[in-house]
Amino acid sequence: MGPDIAEQADLIRVAHLLADAARVETLRLFRVSGLVADDKAIDGALFDPVTEADRAAESAMRAILAKERPNDGIVGEEFGTTAGTSGLLWVLDPIDGTRGFVSGTPTWGVLIAVSDATGPVFGIIDQPHIGERFVGGFGVAEVTGPHGIQPLATRKWRSFDAATLLSTFPEVGSMLERRAFEAVSKSVQLTRYGMDCYGYALLAAGHVDLVIEAGLQPYDIHAPIAVIKAAGGIVSNWQGGAAHHGGRVIAAANSDIHAVALAVLQEVVDG
Repeated sequence: MGPDIAEQADLIRVAHLLADAARVETLRLFRVSGLVADDKAIDGALFDPVTEADRAAESAMRAILAKERPNDGIVGEEFGTTAGTSGLLWVLDPIDGTRGFVSGTPTWGVLIAVSDATGPVFGIIDQPHIGERFVGGFGVAEVTGPHGIQPLATRKWRSFDAATLLSTFPEVGSMLERRAFEAVSKSVQLTRYGMDCYGYALLAAGHVDLVIEAGLQPYDIHAPIAVIKAAGGIVSNWQGGAAHHGGRVIAAANSDIHAVALAVLQEVVDG
């Protein structure tokens, strides 16, 4: 059994407290000259920055959880795993898109998810600079932002050659993963890059049809899974299975476009 109604309400309350705290810490340092970005990349991999803002935001969220939900577990990008006893796990990415953050672009976000043994059950994608908060799970699917509160709903079916595809990196992943991605990209109308977690938010809001990525960590995808599923979309790995462990991920607005894109990916990867 999942959380009952009372606990769901408490989890939602605490998730918003975390997002509010992370907003303060990230905005305090966003577009501040002289912000130092350390490189976490290993063995010549792509530049993988971490900043004081990443650490401060996760620390602030962990402090709230220690007070409000001390029995829950935590997995965070910057400070690892804290064991819990409740069966619930908070999965935190204090800044998803730190490369965008240090570049001054407003497409990074704070990712907060509550997960159980089956995967994510509630999630928030928060973009502090724009003031948009995408929420999904426990019967909620909405975005709060400059236009007020709006329901989240993914796009209905459209022909594949009219679809819009997003990804963070043109490289996507390995050479094989890149070839698979490019096979999908050649078949759709428009491909755009560099969105980080904001791409998943745009899919949940009904603006794009697909997000395809590889090399993800669990903290990159738990919150987007919850938000997109609540909005009516589908998130899976490239074999069509559960995606909350990370790795190769495809998010789609509906089952039809998911099936077409998945078949193209599998033809390249399995071929």
